[in-house]
Amino acid sequence: QVQLVESGGGLVQDGESLKLACTVSGSIFSIILMGWFRQTPGNQRELVATMTKSGATDYADSVKGRFTISRDNAKKTAYLQMNSLKPEDTAVYYCKVDIKHQAYSPKLPYWGQGTQVTVSS
Repeated sequence: QVQLVESGGGLVQDGESLKLACTVSGSIFSIILMGWFRQTPGNQRELVATMTKSGATDYADSVKGRFTISRDNAKKTAYLQMNSLKPEDTAVYYCKVDIKHQAYSPKLPYWGQGTQVTVSS
């Protein structure tokens, strides 16, 4: 069983910053990928940022230069530093990880419960 605990969401003003955290626990051999997605009502969940175990990153064009993903492998925690927030960043943010439970098992995806980020103008 794998648990993801997210924290750091909240209400901020246009231009302010927030930092999200996602800590993973459970039966884990290796965390292949850690990332953040977001979703607004009536829309599909979209990628915000991901980071592989080796540190390769991928960002949505809309957040490049403003958001930074990082991870602490020892703590099994991913972070999303969000600067210069805009009202259009308002969404529920979900942590997603791809995990291998054993050395030769396939990677499996797990999602957090989501944390609300609201940016007021």
